[in-house]
Amino acid sequence: MAAHLSVNLNAIALLRNRRNLPWPSVTGFGAMALDAGAHGLTVHPRPDERHIRMTDVYELADMISKDYTGREFNIEGYPDARFMALIEAVQPDQVTFVPDDPAQETSDHGWDVAGNEALLRDVITRAQQQGCRVSLFIDALPEAAKAAAGVGADRIEIYTGPYGALSDTAQLQAELERLALTTEAATAAQLGVNAGHDLTLENLPALMAKAPMITECSIGHCFTADCLIYGVEETVKRYLKQLGH
Repeated sequence: MAAHLSVNLNAIALLRNRRNLPWPSVTGFGAMALDAGAHGLTVHPRPDERHIRMTDVYELADMISKDYTGREFNIEGYPDARFMALIEAVQPDQVTFVPDDPAQETSDHGWDVAGNEALLRDVITRAQQQGCRVSLFIDALPEAAKAAAGVGADRIEIYTGPYGALSDTAQLQAELERLALTTEAATAAQLGVNAGHDLTLENLPALMAKAPMITECSIGHCFTADCLIYGVEETVKRYLKQLGH
C-alpha cells in the first residue's frame, strides 16, 4: 500500500521570515508541491508565528479549496482556545493535535492520552463536528495507539524522530519494531496511521517495508533541504517513489 505525502511548509515559512520580504512564497511553494503530485500540505502555526503565520493558514486553505480539489490540508497544533478557533474558522481536512508547549522549537514527544483524556475527548469531538478528521500525535507505543482510539481519534501520527536520529543498526531495528507494533495496534483499533518527523529519502524505505499500513507521511525539514538539491518537482517524485508510488 502506498502512503500519501503531505508536505510540511514550516521550513519554507521560517526561511521567508528571516527577512521582511514576501519570498519564498509559502503558498507558491505549496502549489509547486501539489502540482508535482503531493497529496496534501501540512502547517503547524505557533502562537508567536515564528514560521507559519495565521495569514498563511487562510491563504493555503483558500488555494487548496479553489485550485486543488481532492488534495488535503492538515493543520497541527496544541488544542488551546486560539487553535480551536482557527480550526473552526478554517475547517481543514485533517487536524493533528500535538502536546507541544508554545515555546518548543519543534514537536518532540507524543500525548499522554490517559493523562489528558478529558481535554482530548472534548477537542476531538469539536473538530469532528467541523468535518475534520482528527489525528493524535503519539510516541511509538502500542498502548498509546489503543488509548487514542479510546478517546475517539480517527488516526494517529507516530512520532518518528527517534528513528530518524539513529544510525546504530541494532537500535534502528529495535525502533522499527516499535513503529511496526504501534502501527499494527492502531490498525487493529481501526485507526488510520500517519508518521512524521525526521523522515528522509534514505530512511523511508525501511520504515515502509516494516510498517506498510502507514497511510500518510508528513515531511518538511528534509524535504525542504532536498529541494535545494533536486528542485521541488524532482523531490516530490523521489519521496513519492519511496512511499510506494
